[in-house]
Amino acid sequence: MTLVAILVGTLVAGIGSVWLAAALSFGVLARYTQHMLSLAAGALMATAFLHLLPEAFEGPVGAHELFLTLLLGLVFFFLLDKAELWHHGHEHHHHAGDDHHDHHSHSHSHDHGGHAHGVPAAHAPSQPGSWAILTGDSVHCFGDGILIASAFMADMRLGAIAALAVLAHEVPHHMGDLMVLRSGASNKRMALVKVSLAGAVTALGGLAGYWLVDALHDYLPYFLVVASSSFVYVALADLIPQLQKRLSLSETFAQITWLGLGIGLVTVMSSLAHAH
Repeated sequence: MTLVAILVGTLVAGIGSVWLAAALSFGVLARYTQHMLSLAAGALMATAFLHLLPEAFEGPVGAHELFLTLLLGLVFFFLLDKAELWHHGHEHHHHAGDDHHDHHSHSHSHDHGGHAHGVPAAHAPSQPGSWAILTGDSVHCFGDGILIASAFMADMRLGAIAALAVLAHEVPHHMGDLMVLRSGASNKRMALVKVSLAGAVTALGGLAGYWLVDALHDYLPYFLVVASSSFVYVALADLIPQLQKRLSLSETFAQITWLGLGIGLVTVMSSLAHAH
């Protein structure tokens, strides 16, 4: 019975939060792409610094090990990004001799920090940062699944509250993820499918948590830190550079406001989640 509850709870939290985020991002907010990127950057950094890292540091693992994990995580996601760029032949760096072998370099618009915004959808399975986001998301959702499973095993009501809390605080974060994937010119449906699959990993975490809750508990801080490193990396390496264009005062103010809003949303959701 507990296992069924864990599976239902983790799937509702993992995939429900993605679909709710998609309904918001693609429906109401679709027109405000630039603002949504600011919101995404704020939400991702806040998820990492105010939610995941503090939780990791509350565990039994020492600060030195966790900071080392964070550093290795950042380097890993940087290399993942490199491999992805290399794999797609989309070298965005302005090397003089590189553009001639880049068979669709003509469609790149370099004004957004060199990101391929103008690439036709058929040629753009992903953009820098999308693998980092999906890897980080999967790790994060796996960790969420373990947390939900532990809560259900302690008490059914606590489990239900944990699942709802995860669902709530994941919404602003998944809106950020969907914006990152959308800005890579992949279509909405693919972005939704990718993030939903990452969300479904919550159920795997739930299963793993059910069978291995004691063994995995010691590793939870590491999961949290690796997920954090991916969100910090994507926010600083992929989103912020797109926002670093020269803007008028009012546009800059709007950008900072939306960045703050992203941070605020996650903070409120996290504090509500912790209040229970």
